[in-house]
Amino acid sequence: MTDLPGRARQETGGRLTEHRLTLTVVICSYTMARWPDLVAAVASLQRQYSPADEVLLVVDHCPELAVRAAGVLAGVRVVANEAQAGLSGARNTGAALAEGDVVAFLDDDATADPGWTERLLAGYRDDRVLGVGGLVRPRWETGRPAWFPPEFDWVVGCSYLGMPEHTARVRNFISANMSFRRAELIAAGGFRPDLGRIGSRPLGCEETELCIRLAAGRPEAELRYEPTARVSHRVPEGRTNWSYFQSRCYAEGLSKAIVARCAGRGPALASERRYLRSTVPRGMARAIRPGGGGPRELGALAVGVVVTLTGYTVGRLRRPGGTGRLVGPAHRARAPGGAR
Repeated sequence: MTDLPGRARQETGGRLTEHRLTLTVVICSYTMARWPDLVAAVASLQRQYSPADEVLLVVDHCPELAVRAAGVLAGVRVVANEAQAGLSGARNTGAALAEGDVVAFLDDDATADPGWTERLLAGYRDDRVLGVGGLVRPRWETGRPAWFPPEFDWVVGCSYLGMPEHTARVRNFISANMSFRRAELIAAGGFRPDLGRIGSRPLGCEETELCIRLAAGRPEAELRYEPTARVSHRVPEGRTNWSYFQSRCYAEGLSKAIVARCAGRGPALASERRYLRSTVPRGMARAIRPGGGGPRELGALAVGVVVTLTGYTVGRLRRPGGTGRLVGPAHRARAPGGAR
């Protein structure tokens, strides 16, 4: 292996030569309402110490946004979602049309630290690594609510207390900050279109199911969490109320039930079992200590667990619907060519 970030070694004519991995960053967006966030996300990519080779904006069935972005966002390739409407379909379109060896996904309401691309690519020096994900910090518009436990920051799409603090092998990434080898992502079939957010519907776990599927296909491979690859995720006021907290917990339970049906309960719930046995009890112990979060935070921890488990139970009792295609029409645009 080489010490240089973003480089790999490949065999050419019987000799090992260094090969610089190329990077495409995909941003998916579906509404004009997030235009200021989108501009900030793109600007953060332009400030990278090691700029991406390509920035791809996938517009999910919003022609007005596509026209405006194409006319304003310099250095960004704007394309329409060619697959099923929703975040999974948009990401599949981005992966299919990307030119880079590595495809990174950044949310349209997140901004990347200047070293983000460099830190992600450094993980791919190890040929066993299929994907690298990083830390997602909440950027609270109106401040963190006093009752909101950090163990539940996943509710607002961010890394939560209890995740590894150092580089580690993980089951899955937080979707606002993740990357994959493009050839492996395409070969695995991409994100399931029956999972993930469509518009404002708060369902998710499409990245969890994909990561489990990738690992199942390559047991010797690794999905690596790199907390020094950091992004900040905006949390608007509308996501800091009790109603959103409960609806998002319930939706997470529903989504996990679908993942368990697809991947089996063992792989789908392994991290969740550790979370319930270790992370949540530690949070409750912290809440009741002097100077801790107090009764409101303790209550939020308990209610969050109960509502999530309720969603999971309801999801398990529902009859499974159609799963849809794993590979959208965009995947036929260009066959995976492996590492370049």
